[in-house]
Amino acid sequence: MSRSGKEFLRRICRWSVLHPHWALTLVTLAVLAPFLAKPFNIDDPLFVWTARQIQLHPGNPYGFDVNWYGVSQPMWSVTENPPLASYYLALAATIFGWSEVALHSAFLLPAIAVILGTYRLARYFCDHPALAALATLFAPVFLVSSTTLMCDVLMLAFWVWAILFWIEGTERNNFRQLCVAGLLIALAELTKYFGACLIPLLAAYSLISRRPLKTWGASLLIPLAALCAYQWATFALYGYALMSEAANYAAYAKGVIGFSGITEGLVALTFTGGCLAVAVFFAPLLWRKRTLVALAAGAALIIAALFIREAVMKKYSAIPGAFQSFVEIQIVFWATGGVCVLALPIADILRRRDARSWLLLSWMSGTFIFAAFINWTVNSRSILPMAPAMGILLARNLDQKNFTGRKNWPIAVVIAFVLGATLALLVARADFLLAKAVRQSAGQVAANYGRGPGTLWFQGHWGFQYYMAASGASAMDSEHFALKPGDNLVLPVNNTSLFPVNSKITALRETIAVSSPRLLATWNAPAGAGFYASTEGPLPFAIGNAPPENVFVFAVKRPVSVPPRKF
Repeated sequence: MSRSGKEFLRRICRWSVLHPHWALTLVTLAVLAPFLAKPFNIDDPLFVWTARQIQLHPGNPYGFDVNWYGVSQPMWSVTENPPLASYYLALAATIFGWSEVALHSAFLLPAIAVILGTYRLARYFCDHPALAALATLFAPVFLVSSTTLMCDVLMLAFWVWAILFWIEGTERNNFRQLCVAGLLIALAELTKYFGACLIPLLAAYSLISRRPLKTWGASLLIPLAALCAYQWATFALYGYALMSEAANYAAYAKGVIGFSGITEGLVALTFTGGCLAVAVFFAPLLWRKRTLVALAAGAALIIAALFIREAVMKKYSAIPGAFQSFVEIQIVFWATGGVCVLALPIADILRRRDARSWLLLSWMSGTFIFAAFINWTVNSRSILPMAPAMGILLARNLDQKNFTGRKNWPIAVVIAFVLGATLALLVARADFLLAKAVRQSAGQVAANYGRGPGTLWFQGHWGFQYYMAASGASAMDSEHFALKPGDNLVLPVNNTSLFPVNSKITALRETIAVSSPRLLATWNAPAGAGFYASTEGPLPFAIGNAPPENVFVFAVKRPVSVPPRKF
């Protein structure tokens, strides 16, 4: 590098040190800007449709019907999240419009808030808070979640800032800051129900810190009152208290899915390691060689000997037999990484034994227990709340090893960070390309068959449903439909809530295949990738040769209407 180039880099470094908030904001914008045009996918349409309803009827966010499981149902019985994220979308759409770029741009603010909040919070835990913030940014689960319109990153923003104000309020005995923290907890739980976990988390932190109950207890009445008001309001509107209904749904869905606790624990370890992969790349720097070898060997042997066959061979039959061994290797690697990640707060508390260590341990372990054994399925969105705690623990442990205190960081630190950031960007790109492939397949179907002469029907949901419905196609309702000769029926393979097609009534007309990410997939059953739900695959993302997005188009040969038993 030339002398002028080196001087330019020195100036950037000096400016970043002097203006860390601006530097982190610019890095976050630079990383997420390429994904602003990402098509709506997975559960994005639910939040967009709710936002449209809010614009028309702001006091009744779920007062409409939606066909999400193959039958028309009230939206309040379909959604499992409170509506605050959709209110935010409705506000953004009022100002900027409903395009993908406009709505994703609005969701840059929560992502920036998480990174800046992590930086501010990390200053209470470690000497290099910028490293903690960057580790959070480049966790694969954070990057991918920040490119969706779902409620997770917005909830995490409220979560991080609530903890920050709570710590500052308790240490300064500032009741106003504690009340702000209580308000942020209320906003978090009205964005996603998991936000209510902040109430016991911060109460336990205050008790361990030996803060008198009278100084902070009243501030927790704010989120408790918000929960009660939400329960009452939704019961008055819909006849059901929706937070309670979401808990009932989680219990019901777990029974239907039927995964054992062993399988769920293994999959949760795998998701933890993969979703927080940046910490896995730092593992050789965070642990002594003997400790790392013992962790890795022990975890690998137990996983391989006891759990792999049950998890992959029995539960994930869509994975081709020739590919299963490669999936098992990835499970062992990321599950071992998950063990190393979960060991970070344990090692920290053994060294320090203070209230902040207990906070980090409770934060990490509580999130893992929820993701593995309480939520309806293991998914990356449930792992996301661990990301800021992971970043703080990573920087905190590097401080202990005295890596970040040196004038020039060891090349190993740079390599670990570059590897983690590269993987996170590749995973985010794979999910972006998946969403594009889904929209493209819907567009090709609409262009080829949307002009008649018969009706164009479709099965499937998520982003495919959004773009098919936008083109004028009709969603199949398993309880109310009437097909006639000349109609066409579309079935996307990589989707959900599909019911079988009877060859006596229909004939395959065309298979539309759109290239999707081939070497790295976030959502593909044959590849074993189940980023949004482990029912699809045991990995948050999978390396391998994933098939393209296939869409079958059937021509209707004979008239049929409900109620047929088989279609």
